[in-house]
Amino acid sequence: MHATSAAVAVAATFVWLGMVLAISFLEAPLKFRAPDVTVRIGLGIGRLVFRALNRVEAVLATVVVAAVAGGDPPVAVAVLAAIPVVLLAVQLTAVRPVLNRRSDRVMAGKEVPRSHAHLVYVACESAKAVTLLVLGTVTLHG
Repeated sequence: MHATSAAVAVAATFVWLGMVLAISFLEAPLKFRAPDVTVRIGLGIGRLVFRALNRVEAVLATVVVAAVAGGDPPVAVAVLAAIPVVLLAVQLTAVRPVLNRRSDRVMAGKEVPRSHAHLVYVACESAKAVTLLVLGTVTLHG
């Protein structure tokens, strides 16, 4: 890969990874352990935080794709760059709407059954984090 494209891709990839780790695996679970944070308040905060995170992720995904596409990448780097973008698209178009509908009902005070959509979201986040780590490392050393 061209040096400038690789540097931009690596920087955007690791910033993206850091944000996913900080928000999804640190902030999100910890907010519900804070004193006096109810499920309703936690969901409200989570929706705001994840909406902002997903917007930043979309920008970072665009930067990564542009840098990789413009850098004459090896096939492995191109595939690795596509995976977190696809996972983000799945989260935004398929999983988040289900979670939003459920959280709307919870925030309205309704009793709702547990949802498997949250587990799907976490699985996507986990796969995205691993792929971003591998993408950043391979691009850095490639």
